[in-house]
Amino acid sequence: MSEQDLLGAYLKDRRTKLDATALGFSAPRRRTPGLRREEVAQRANISPAWYTWLEQGRGGAPSADVLDRIAGALMLTKVEREHVFLLAFGHPPEVDYQGDEDITPRLQRILDALNPCPAVIRTATWDIVGWNRAATVMLTDYNALERSQRNVLRLMFLDTRSREMQYDWESVARFVVGAFRIDVARAGAASAVSKLVDELCNLSPEFAAMWRDNDVQAHREGTKHIRHPVLGPFSFEYSAFAVDGRQDLSMVVYNPATPEDAEKIRSLIA
Repeated sequence: MSEQDLLGAYLKDRRTKLDATALGFSAPRRRTPGLRREEVAQRANISPAWYTWLEQGRGGAPSADVLDRIAGALMLTKVEREHVFLLAFGHPPEVDYQGDEDITPRLQRILDALNPCPAVIRTATWDIVGWNRAATVMLTDYNALERSQRNVLRLMFLDTRSREMQYDWESVARFVVGAFRIDVARAGAASAVSKLVDELCNLSPEFAAMWRDNDVQAHREGTKHIRHPVLGPFSFEYSAFAVDGRQDLSMVVYNPATPEDAEKIRSLIA
């Protein structure tokens, strides 16, 4: 079957699973369960004939706006909506950034299990919303900061201690700005960070200059070197992971370069 046929079959399957009465349609004389095609078309504000062709695999690819309205008419979940976009276009829908900063207890338990590897969970706007004990002793004591101050860019450009921990602050800061820019774009969160960007441009000429450069960077894996106030020079291999089901979150894990370094972190935690 083609993707168009698969899309039509999936839409039909979702349609037949809806409760017509609960959605305000009369129940008598229905030969098949669920909504009728014309009822889905009515809810999506599209032509009944065109929707019928779409289910039959001969309607052609709909626009993203029309497919989004069909997804709403069929009351699709986020995962189901993503699935129909993949079938129709070969890529997921544009991200609608929600800015939900809470993490689940399960995610926190995962962070805690990663000790002595420092690990954090950050939003698409680089606010730190989860961390473990190793991150507290090796990177930043996020518990000591107000929620609004737990932002990587704020710390990089406005916090003296964070600056002093970097061996080549300018290079690291430029990398952070470039990676932040692309994460914000992927998440559709440009409007959500406009206030932060304006504030940092006003408070930090260095940030303003880097932001104007429009550089972008990938932040998936690499090596991080810091100057720790207790342990001295320290190196990590880091990797960033998407959090399944939460397009707005990613987890960054910093793996100590040697077993001896991991033991030093254990001693510091203790």
